Amino acid sequence: MRVKALESLLTEKGLVDPAALDALIDQYQHKVGPRNGARVVARAWVDPIYKQRLLTDGTNAIAELGYGGAQGEHIVVVENAPQIHNLIVCTLCSCYPWSVLGLPPVWYKSAPYRSRAVIDPRGVLREFGLELSGETEVRVWDSTAELRYLVLPERPTGSENLDEEALAALVTRDSMIGVAKVPSPSRGAAA
Repeated sequence: MRVKALESLLTEKGLVDPAALDALIDQYQHKVGPRNGARVVARAWVDPIYKQRLLTDGTNAIAELGYGGAQGEHIVVVENAPQIHNLIVCTLCSCYPWSVLGLPPVWYKSAPYRSRAVIDPRGVLREFGLELSGETEVRVWDSTAELRYLVLPERPTGSENLDEEALAALVTRDSMIGVAKVPSPSRGAAA
């Protein structure tokens, strides 16, 4: 109700154009967001040639699917594997690939996450409920205004017979930041 009241007041004073606000809301609800990143991940899981392009030149491979623009001009994709887990952070502020992940979560912008992700990444991952084996190498990638990162998570077991759309439905924003793994289809349905 407060948002509606503020919107009404700003519109009444001529400070906000309702059509521009509607266009902005539509942009973030339908054109950018984690579902875009999920489609990128699912395509990489089913198309090895696309996956190679994605890992070699993330920005252009992502653009092939129609995603890019502000906050997504230069994206490097890093791949999780059984013995390597990647975690994304922006230690200076909150640089984030909006075109494929949507609006950054509050915790991503918080000072504790930004500092602890570098100092104690395993501890941060544990707080998100992700316990990695001691043999798994954790790589922390620091986004900047010029370069942003996206994690290509491991494809979950039990997803071998799913099509690209069903795979995309499994992928979460948190798995593309690296604070979670993609749940298996059976676990994802229960969650």
